[in-house]
Amino acid sequence: MTKSNKYKQIFEDLSKKIQDGTYTANSILPSENELSVIYATSRETIRKALTLLAQKGFIQKLRGKGSLVLDVSRMSFPISGLVSFKELQTSMGRDQIETYVHEFGLMRADDQVASQLETSAKEEVWKVVRSRQISGERIILDKSYFLKEQVPFLTKEICENSIYEYLEGELELPIDFAKKEIVVEECTDEDREYLDLDKYDHVVIVKNFVHLKDATLFEYTESRHRLDMFRFVDFARRKH
Repeated sequence: MTKSNKYKQIFEDLSKKIQDGTYTANSILPSENELSVIYATSRETIRKALTLLAQKGFIQKLRGKGSLVLDVSRMSFPISGLVSFKELQTSMGRDQIETYVHEFGLMRADDQVASQLETSAKEEVWKVVRSRQISGERIILDKSYFLKEQVPFLTKEICENSIYEYLEGELELPIDFAKKEIVVEECTDEDREYLDLDKYDHVVIVKNFVHLKDATLFEYTESRHRLDMFRFVDFARRKH
């Protein structure tokens, strides 16, 4: 582990401990000196880790008091971030989440999909339809389309695990940013088939337009959520 990466490792460890309740909301983290002893590293490295925690909304630095732990909801989905479900499993517990692939394969883009991906109709795309079961209830339906030009190979097994882990780890795709749109719409027959909708007849839809570092749009995903189960959050820090 290089020095340049150690602060990230410390950030990951501290953020996990905040999310699992080791460090509770409104408590004060150990001091920089104490953390430098705990992690056997320099205060400079600790400061970098704390700065990242502050930027991500885990703590608030208070002059003369230390780092205040902010309230972090374990069931919140960040709107501005690009977070895979496998990454969410780390904070929510792997036993709580199951992924089911209902549809997978190559298709020719119809006019609607081609429009969302800003490509020509009949372009080859991967279509992946997955439901997410959390604590025994199927409450999220993801409908994803990936351009075959950018993702030449994909399997159902990859989709059952983590597509992003494969795209970044194996294909080394430089996934960089996403534009998102949030709407509420009536449930479709597909929603009713794959989700446990209970009494709800509407779903919250987060439309994700995902780009590579060179601004190439390669993925369009509709993430369809049951109304009652999630609140969508963002953390904004004003720059001075």
